[in-house]
Amino acid sequence: MDAAFIGLIVIVLVALAFDYTNGFHDAANAIAVAVSTKALTPRVALALAAVMNLVGALLSTEVAKTVGAGIIEPPEGTDGLVIVFAALIGAITWNLITWWFGLPSSSSHALIGGLVGAALAASWGVQWMGVLDKVIIPMVLSPLVGFGLGYLFMLAILWTFRNANVSKANRGFRTAQIFSSGTMALGHGMQDAQKTMGIITLALFTAGEIDTFDVPFWVVLAAAAAISAGTYAGGFRIMRTMGRRIIQLTPAGGFAAQTVASSVMVTTATVFAVPVSTTHITTTSIMGVGSTRRFSAVRWGVAGNIVVAWIVTLPAAGGVAAVAYFLTDLAVG
Repeated sequence: MDAAFIGLIVIVLVALAFDYTNGFHDAANAIAVAVSTKALTPRVALALAAVMNLVGALLSTEVAKTVGAGIIEPPEGTDGLVIVFAALIGAITWNLITWWFGLPSSSSHALIGGLVGAALAASWGVQWMGVLDKVIIPMVLSPLVGFGLGYLFMLAILWTFRNANVSKANRGFRTAQIFSSGTMALGHGMQDAQKTMGIITLALFTAGEIDTFDVPFWVVLAAAAAISAGTYAGGFRIMRTMGRRIIQLTPAGGFAAQTVASSVMVTTATVFAVPVSTTHITTTSIMGVGSTRRFSAVRWGVAGNIVVAWIVTLPAAGGVAAVAYFLTDLAVG
């Protein structure tokens, strides 16, 4: 067993560790609102999210191909494996930092920032048009879409049920939130698990273990299992931020926010094959729904802190990945 193959095994294990941290980091995206409205208990919500993340991860690999082949030029040999390893270290480190402080930053953009940072440190090619088309533009547009659709969908619900009995309506929307939480987790699996599949496939391609950029089925299963396990492990720090600190939603508002966010995630994964941030979409959907009461109902200070975390994620993860590349290259060189 040569050093390159050992390095490949290490990268696969580290990628699955990232997938696991992605699960517990982003678990709040799918369940925080349902828990805050008492539609589900935390553990039941986490179990539902874990199962649906698993299902979503098995449905498609289009986003995986975008992440693995559309961000940087596929690297080669041992040096290429060092790039992939450093990218993962940058992403995991930023995930843990933002998790510790309870900030719902984007695991997706942490991984992409790590890829770009490691590639730049190695003087390797970055597909800047791919970064612009598949990362930057969706990063800007998807939160705006989430906010706008959340606002409009909530207005439609308020108008439709304007004469309904409040208690009965709340019970109905709490039941509906079970399904919207499930679709949220489904969309999360279709988006975030695929990013890890893309990284592992990139490593296999770099090491010469596969000849074409097709995701092996064992990679799909491993990534799906890792993100599902991480989701069940929880993410209670971020859950508090998403569920209560931005705004306390009603059952109807929770259903609206989750329905909008899951629709955007599934559409971007299946129709456009772009890696969007589930965190960005969920948070702005909540803000859009909350704004239908009055704009001051949203705690914009908390929202502002979250936006700052979004902005710095790409360069911060890229910077950590660059340092990781230099250290790893020094160690193996």
